[in-house]
Formats: sequence, structure tokens, C-alpha cells
Amino acid sequence: MNSKAVAAVAPNGLSAATSEPVGPDTEQDIDLLLAFLNTIDAETGTDVLRETEQWQQWCLRHTGQASVDTAAAREIRDLMRDSISRGSVESTAIPPGTAEWPVRIHLEEGVPVASGSDALGAVLAAAFRIATVGRWHRIKICPATNCLWAFYDRSRNRSRTWCSMRVCGNREKARSWRERHTAQ
Repeated sequence: MNSKAVAAVAPNGLSAATSEPVGPDTEQDIDLLLAFLNTIDAETGTDVLRETEQWQQWCLRHTGQASVDTAAAREIRDLMRDSISRGSVESTAIPPGTAEWPVRIHLEEGVPVASGSDALGAVLAAAFRIATVGRWHRIKICPATNCLWAFYDRSRNRSRTWCSMRVCGNREKARSWRERHTAQ
């Protein structure tokens, strides 16, 4: 079974900080951000951001908006994935082309709302909202080198490592067991 198929079946969880379900707006933000982070697929060797036309199709399908800056999207995606994988990225690692992002803050009924002026801005606004509500640390990258899938850790203690314990976690544990027993 494909690890992505298993990861997509992950149960809706509770927030460890509040023990309350994640709201529908936050769920939509999580879904959009994960879809963006997973525009590169190590298992199949595909990258939506390799071709402008594929990126355009992704943008329309996921946000209903266009975005022509494929290079900026690739830089932002890679920077976010690196940050998630390592826990942080030094400020000097930020590519110069990503200094201005298409995100704006406006008031809706007197309440500040972050939104994007294009598809990339919508993704960045979603990422901003996830970080603002304190859930950024739950976005993780599977450490399996043939997977590297981004997922949302819904475990109570935020300790999930693999996108799927049944696929990636099981493969790693079996490999580790074989290495230990072959060495004897």
C-alpha cells in the first residue's frame, strides 16, 4: 500500500494543547499547506513545481486562483520543508527572491484577516494562520528517504515520526531489525 494513501486515512485528532478538535478553517489551512508541501514526491520522483503549467493547474485546483511565479513557489516550498525537517532555518538561508510575498492583511467586520492575492499568497496566508494558532510544530516531514511526505501530527503528545506507521514506520523497523540480526 502506498504510504500517501495510508497517511490520507489518518484519523481526525485532537489538539494536544487544548484537547479540542481543530476547527474547519484550520483544517482547510492544514490541507492546503500539506498539499503545497507535497508538490514534490520522492516516491514517484515527481515535482509539480518543475513545470509552470503543472503549477498553474495545481493553483486552480487547490485555491481557485492563479500564480505564475513557479520559481518563488519552489523556493518557498523548499525553505518551508527544510525548516520543518530541521526545526529551523537560519535567517541567512532565505532566498533573496522570496522577500516579498503576495499576502495581505485586511479587515473583515473589524477583524484582521490574512489572505493571499494569488495562489502562492493563499498558501502563505494558510501557513501564517497555522503558525499563529500554534500548530506549526505539528507539520512534519516523514524521515523515510523514499517518502519525505509532509503530514500533520495529530498524536496527543506530538511524537509521531512517520507519515504512516503501517508503511514507512514498519519498513524502517523491519530494516533496523534485519541490520541488527544480520550483524550477529
